[in-house]
Amino acid sequence: MLTQTTTRVLEPSDLDAALAVLDREPVVNAFVTSRVQIAGLDPWRLGGEMWGWYEDGMLTSLCYAGANLVPIGATPRAVRAFADRARRAGRRCSSIVGPAEATAQLWRLLEPNWGPAREVRPRQPLMVTDRVPSDIVPDPYVRRIRKDEMETIMPACVAMFTEEVGISPLAGDGGLLYQARVAELVGSGRSFARLGRDGRVIFKAEIGAATPQACQIQGVWVAPEYRGQGLAAPGMAAVLRYALADVAPVVSLYVNDFNTAARRTYQRVGFQEIGAFMSVLF
Repeated sequence: MLTQTTTRVLEPSDLDAALAVLDREPVVNAFVTSRVQIAGLDPWRLGGEMWGWYEDGMLTSLCYAGANLVPIGATPRAVRAFADRARRAGRRCSSIVGPAEATAQLWRLLEPNWGPAREVRPRQPLMVTDRVPSDIVPDPYVRRIRKDEMETIMPACVAMFTEEVGISPLAGDGGLLYQARVAELVGSGRSFARLGRDGRVIFKAEIGAATPQACQIQGVWVAPEYRGQGLAAPGMAAVLRYALADVAPVVSLYVNDFNTAARRTYQRVGFQEIGAFMSVLF
């Protein structure tokens, strides 16, 4: 029995307790919850460790430590404990991302050892909706990408990632991990696009995380030569219709606060701001 405050790496037997913490905020935690529901807590399958923070023997906060470092339901005391563990382990992640307040505290504690970051995005509005807009006709040409269309969707995915993150996902391992992730989304029917007459992608988006309670749209991209032509809102409405019909009753996304055009589009489609994320990119 753990009778004091402590952190430890969770084991597969801790799954129910971890899911109970994740379920407290199903929209905010959709990304990590979706991974845990598929992979459990085995670090090899999960792609990282799940750290737990205990108070009086009760698991109260989590931190996912994989390609991203993600604080979950983390109180200030938990954040300090997670920062201590992360400092000792050394930086293995490519980003820190999560609810803005906890992530900001985590970064303040880690920056002296892990800094400087390549980029810090202190406020990324988290937006949600549970309905398809009544005043926007979903784009009828937006559809699921088939498994035999990987070569069609990959260039658009690479372009979006490079534009959004500032580095190519093909760097390092030649893009093997990224290609596997795109293939996973295509294979599970969560990759959507509109193709032009030349067969190239005009608009695309993915449902990047999915649980029975909530899902998260990511990777929204319009080809540069088609921007400003009103494709994004109908395209998003189409993806939203698929998401609500086939995946989950609530759909979320988060967006950079400086991306005013995207924020305006999401608001037009009916997304409302409920909080904020923060990202630290290395």
